[in-house]
Amino acid sequence: MIRVENLHKSFGNKHVLRGLTFSVKRGEVYGLLGPNGAGKTTTINILCNLLHADEGKITIEGKTISESTRYLVGVVPQETAIYKDLTCTENLSFFASIYGVTGVQKTRRIRALLKMFNLDEYADTEVRRLSGGWQRRANIVVALVHSPVVLILDEPTLGLDLEARYELWKLIETLRDSGVTILLTTHQLDEAEKLCSRIGIMQEGRIAAEGSLRQLRELVPAKQLATIETTDKEAVIRRALSLGWAYRCYGGQLTLCLPQEFTLKSFVDRFEGLAISSVALHQVGLEHVYLEVTRHRDQTVPDPSDARSVPCPRGSGSGPGRGASSHLRTEPSARPGRRASGTSRR
Repeated sequence: MIRVENLHKSFGNKHVLRGLTFSVKRGEVYGLLGPNGAGKTTTINILCNLLHADEGKITIEGKTISESTRYLVGVVPQETAIYKDLTCTENLSFFASIYGVTGVQKTRRIRALLKMFNLDEYADTEVRRLSGGWQRRANIVVALVHSPVVLILDEPTLGLDLEARYELWKLIETLRDSGVTILLTTHQLDEAEKLCSRIGIMQEGRIAAEGSLRQLRELVPAKQLATIETTDKEAVIRRALSLGWAYRCYGGQLTLCLPQEFTLKSFVDRFEGLAISSVALHQVGLEHVYLEVTRHRDQTVPDPSDARSVPCPRGSGSGPGRGASSHLRTEPSARPGRRASGTSRR
């Protein structure tokens, strides 16, 4: 459906994309994640033919992107990109005409979209009078007016309240279930977990890790994680290292990588006598994968043994990142086997 191959883009001396390669399968929701400056927006602009790559190739439905391929793509940017002083129907009619949808076909398409996405009652309402969530919904409907095969959503829930986010998630799930192929960028990791069948994590202009959520979890060297509150981090780290466990410091918070699942009691027994005020046991989530891959450093926690790459033995005794699916790839610059101590993603 979408193939991005060896994409390079520079602005002056700044290299934004460095051999970016990924593909989006027909009918899936592919999430493109990454910190600010990773190259997500530049990638979207090239996909939309608003920028030209210095090197590389993008194809949609086997066609190299050009002015003619814009009919294959619907785009919803971060900011509302429809006319706020026009009604929903007027916006749909205007953009349908731009894409060559006219006459009876246009009338039927507009009616169908308004009904499908529950915009009937707002059909004659000016967009500026709608809430942020309904404006975003109207923008998505306009992006679908010419029946594109690919829908690009750039931070679709940015700035929306919780209820509006959930409503928009339902809308995206409806589109996915109807067979629309979706490329989604987001900083909301729970959003990516909820909606995406595959995820690509960008770092410094390339894909640092890619796969399903299950595959990506294999990058974190743990079966379970323990977040620790303590007044003596050095002592806790020494005890963890003596057990052969790895640790991470995400945003200054100490997290231990456990080789198997523990009950709270069995975990606490292993740290008896240490000044631990609270322990939270939890499963590996996309947040931990993201921090492991992007590897933002926080040097506030000492490393008593200088064990920067202490493996976290899994059930088979394998080191970090092993046992992952063959469909999961990581670039050399984002190898997960090193000690990673990261700051929060948000």
